[in-house]
Amino acid sequence: MADVEQKDTVIVGGGPGGYVAAIRASELGQKVTLIEKGEPGLGGVCLNVGCVPSKALIAAGHRLQQAKDSSTYGISKTDASIDFVKTQDWKQHKVVDRMTRGVEMLLKKHKVEIIDGEAVMDSDSQLRVMKTGPKQFMDNDNGRVIKWNNLILATGSRPVEIKGFKFEGRVIDSTGGLNLPEVPKEFVVIGGGYIGTELAGAYADLGSHVTILEGTGSILNGFDKDMVKVVEKNLKKKGIDIVTNAMAKSSSQDDKSVTVNYEVDGKEQSLTADYCMVSVGRKPNTDNFGLEMTSVKLDDHGKVVVDKQGKTSVDHIYAIGDIVPGPALAHKAFFEGKTAAGAITGKNTANDWVGVPAVCFTDPELAEVGMNVEQAKEKGIEVATSQFPFAGNARAVSLDEPEGFVRFIYTKDKKNIVGAQVVGPEASTLAGELSLIVNCGMNVEDVALTIHPHPTLNEPIQEAADVALGLPTHI
Repeated sequence: MADVEQKDTVIVGGGPGGYVAAIRASELGQKVTLIEKGEPGLGGVCLNVGCVPSKALIAAGHRLQQAKDSSTYGISKTDASIDFVKTQDWKQHKVVDRMTRGVEMLLKKHKVEIIDGEAVMDSDSQLRVMKTGPKQFMDNDNGRVIKWNNLILATGSRPVEIKGFKFEGRVIDSTGGLNLPEVPKEFVVIGGGYIGTELAGAYADLGSHVTILEGTGSILNGFDKDMVKVVEKNLKKKGIDIVTNAMAKSSSQDDKSVTVNYEVDGKEQSLTADYCMVSVGRKPNTDNFGLEMTSVKLDDHGKVVVDKQGKTSVDHIYAIGDIVPGPALAHKAFFEGKTAAGAITGKNTANDWVGVPAVCFTDPELAEVGMNVEQAKEKGIEVATSQFPFAGNARAVSLDEPEGFVRFIYTKDKKNIVGAQVVGPEASTLAGELSLIVNCGMNVEDVALTIHPHPTLNEPIQEAADVALGLPTHI
């Protein structure tokens, strides 16, 4: 039997939550050991096969469309084309690899011990680290046995596979969608959430004809309908077909295409495409590393039950990121990692999921933070709204992106801002200021008195506050 190693703070998983927790814990004086099984690798899903590479493809698609037609600006149309092999090479080596090397460098800078291998829980106080990769012969290696003073679980999530659509060949998950060898002529996306809608728009810009099959009555559920309507308009302008209330039933494929069978209003239909990407959600990785050998409690959705500091039902074990309740967002995991590291050190840290910005990199982008009107009503809060259109913003008009608006949700009595929403150009960037406004409990007068530079895309934030005060300038 292997010797037992005693460690200070052990972190399982090197994704957004795990590596940030490791850095913060080290900064706070802890000796940190990070266990990463190598797939997807340091940086996790987000950096390797998720948020970051998807934004690279979205950017490439935008560049291609601009090169094909910038006649609005008086620039003559040219016959632009794309070498997708080069695009994928740039995405992988100049974007993803560069950022993952940066994560590794930061961990080494903070003297974090990195162990390559897969963690398997033995009990509430012990785990083993097993070798990963194919094993040609059976062996008696029981792995490295590790005990800890504190443990942070950051094992992430994986795509949900649905019946009739096994991930193989031309039926792919979002990882496969980001790594296609060519731009498909026909591309079917099952699921109109964040991931599906973002990649549908990206591939439409790259030259695909895309069909989105969404099982509910609308894509991008969770965002207000008037926000989604702006995005839908642009998706259709790109030639994307959106089929709602469509239930995917089965698929069949050969070496050149895949046929997708689905049902709408009781009628069976089918589509044939080069690839079918299934993006109907993600499943927390709480079922694949021996968590049942511990006393850590899970909720009905398979997520780890934690308190405001990320502490589980077992003392000295914390959990963060996609495996705990709340939205599965990298920036939420960043914050939770810092919170858990601080809690271990004895700091009075706490997570606040109300102030987590939700962003979707569609065209135009969507972002929201805090409560919407319905959520406020459910909490018994009387609210009003104010909004300002990008059509009244000089910067948006000069970029030829005048669609969308900024909206505040604020209390009727004191005009305190409890929520903010934006659909329009660079909504993802504006979300940072909106998050600050909501988290600080600012009222509309605070925002109205904050001078914003002109001409910029964040002026509508101030203008929406002016509207709330009944003193609009540019509408």
